[in-house]
This record gives sequence, structure tokens and C-alpha cells, in this order.
Amino acid sequence: MSDALPAPGRSSAIGRAIAPFRNAGYRRLAVALMLQTLAAGMWAVAVVWEVIRLGGGPASLSVVATAGAIGIILPALLGGVVADRVPQKVILVIVTSVELLGMAVVAALALVGGTSVPVLAGVGFLIGMAMAFYYPAYTAWLPALVDESELLAVNGFEGMVRPALHQALGPAIAGGIIAAVNPALAMGVCALVSLAGVLMLMTVPRTPVRRDLPTRDEGGPGLAGAGRDLREGFAFMVRTPWLLATLLFATLLVLSIMGPIEVLIPFLVKERLAGGPQDHAWVLAAYGLGSALGSLVMGSLRMPRRYLTVMNLLWGAGALPLIAMGLATSLWQVILSAAVLGVAFGMGTVIWGTLLQRRVPSELLGRVSSLDFFVSLALMPVSMALAGPLAHWIGITPTFVLAGVLPVIAAVLAVVLAKLPEDELAHPLR
Repeated sequence: MSDALPAPGRSSAIGRAIAPFRNAGYRRLAVALMLQTLAAGMWAVAVVWEVIRLGGGPASLSVVATAGAIGIILPALLGGVVADRVPQKVILVIVTSVELLGMAVVAALALVGGTSVPVLAGVGFLIGMAMAFYYPAYTAWLPALVDESELLAVNGFEGMVRPALHQALGPAIAGGIIAAVNPALAMGVCALVSLAGVLMLMTVPRTPVRRDLPTRDEGGPGLAGAGRDLREGFAFMVRTPWLLATLLFATLLVLSIMGPIEVLIPFLVKERLAGGPQDHAWVLAAYGLGSALGSLVMGSLRMPRRYLTVMNLLWGAGALPLIAMGLATSLWQVILSAAVLGVAFGMGTVIWGTLLQRRVPSELLGRVSSLDFFVSLALMPVSMALAGPLAHWIGITPTFVLAGVLPVIAAVLAVVLAKLPEDELAHPLR
């Protein structure tokens, strides 16, 4: 049997969407991605309810969430340097194995009642550090596995898979296990799914780094070489207006929304709406399904002519449903708001991933991806750390209203001040 699928017609939306799966290497990577994303989705819910089982409140959950966020940010820039120097498959196998180890340790401790908020925060920090290396390596690897014309479809598929499994199926499975048994069993299942993902990832063909590495005299291996690589990445970001403006906007977006979404929604469901783990899982599932739908639709279309404007406005206006969440009096209102939020963010994220892979030179893609990871998430720990205290000070509803309004203003400013309409017309990606 041939490793390649028959070439589909690319004139149709379906043909464009399935084109990347002709490649056997990408098919295996896609399966590994699905397994790892499912495990991460289950883990997110299991950790929240383990904190609650331990008697923790919003402040304790903020500690755990902030530890993971700090873990992501600290090595994020180094992750990009490594991604542009080391075969990306090697990086991904190592970091997913670290994630698996962390899940397995916490699951074992939870089964014997040995967890605590500091333990969960420490493992969250470790998993966060692993993810800081995962994202730039994965982003830089894709153009080596699929044709450039298939990148929008790949990002659309992955934009569908990540929320569908991370925010929908994974939380639903974990919520059901927790409601029926306890968080410890959910964590054990997470570890098993993660193990399957690591084993599948090992079967993906290894590809060489798409870059002529500098020699030692040119600032190659070692700290001097890493510093040189970082400077090159920063220089590209600063001299590229569309990239700099979008990353600055993303920083403000994350500051506004991450705390309310990650920290406050569980307590909104629990305290105002008298819900439990399964209800929280339904909210996450709605966001995931909405994001999956938005990603699937965008991945089957052509790149928008006004791709920079559309992307930024999708993200900015996409935060408005947070206002409805803050005002909600019934669970269905929160679920519907989460679905709308997911559609807008999913569509924008597909455009962004393809934009990086199309307009950033291949030898810089790992570093620029890590800058995206770092700059856009730099204020994530601040958002998570402030969400609980801010909601206590001004109330949950005003906190959600602020989270919904500020991104709209920031998106409009980014589009206008950086002159994105002129840039996108001068650099068409259709």
C-alpha cells in the first residue's frame, strides 16, 4: 500500500482541506498531535478540580496557573534558538516526554493523596517549560513536512483539533471521570494518552534543520551563538511593522482575557450558577467546538485579501462575549458566549499561523515563533495573578466587562497605527 493518498482536487474547499494528508509523515504527526492535545485538555480540568478538592479557591488556582505561565515564558526565547539549530523532531520527543513524566508523577501522588498546591504549581512550571520549546519547534517543522500551498489547510486542521480536543472532548472526558470517581483517575488517564502520543511522534520521519548553521568563528555553537541568534530574531521583529504591531496587540489581549478565562470561569460556574465539574467542562467544550468550527471554515477557504485587518479584528471583537459571561444568570448563556468566543479566535489563529509560515524566512521561523510565544504571553502570569484579587476588589462582572472591551480598542489601534491595510495589499498571500 502506498504511503501517499491520492491527490485531491484543490479547487474545492474539501480538496484544499484534505490535501496535506497525502503525506504519510504529516498524517503520523497529526495523530500524535491529537493524542497530546487530548491529554492536555483532560489535564487542564483535572488540575482545576484537584485544587478545589484540596480546598483551594481563586487565589490557589491563580498560583498554579501562574506557575505554568512563568514556566512557559522563562525559556521561550531559548526555545526559538534551539528550534533553528536542532532537528525539530528531537526537540518535540524530548519535551513531550517531560510533559508525560510530570503528568505521571502527579497522577501517582494524587492516587495516594500526596498532592498539594505547591506540588501542582511545580509540575505546572515544568510542563510550561516544556511547552516553551514545543511551540517554536512545531511551527518551524511544519513547512519541512508539507507544501507551502497546504499550510493554511494544515493550520485549519490543527486549529480544529486543538480546541475540539483541548477545550471540548478532553475536558468532557475529564469532567465525567472526576464526577464519577475523582481527579486522580482523570490524571492517570491523561498520562496514558500522553504516552501514546509520544510513541506515535517517534514514528514521524526526522527532517534536517532548514538553515546553514554558522561556524564557531561566526558565532556558532555556545552562548555567543545563542546571543547572535536572539539578536537576529529581535531585529526582524522590530523592523517588521505587521509583526511588531500584532505581537504588541496580542500582549494586551492576553493581559485582558487569560485571567478571567482560566481563573474566574470555574468560580463563576460554581458560585453564581451553582454548577460543578461537568458544567465547567461544558463551557470549555463550547469554546473548543466554536474554535474548531472557526478553524475548519478558515482552513477550507483561501487566505483573506485583507488578512492582517481581518485577523486583528477577529481577535479584538472576539473578546466581546466575555461581557455576556460576566452578566450571565444561566449556564447556557456562558456556554453560548464561549462558543462565539471560540469561533472568532479560531479563525484568527489559523490566519496567524499561516502568516508566520508564509512571510517569515525559514531560517528565522523558530526564533520568530518563540518571540510570538514570549511577547504575546509575557503578561499571562500577570493576568492570572491579578484575576482573583481584581474580581474580589471590583467584582466578577466588572472584571469580565473590562476583559471584553479592552481588546476591541487595542485591535483598532493596531490596525490603524501600524497601517496594516496598506501592508496586506502590498504583500498578498492568496
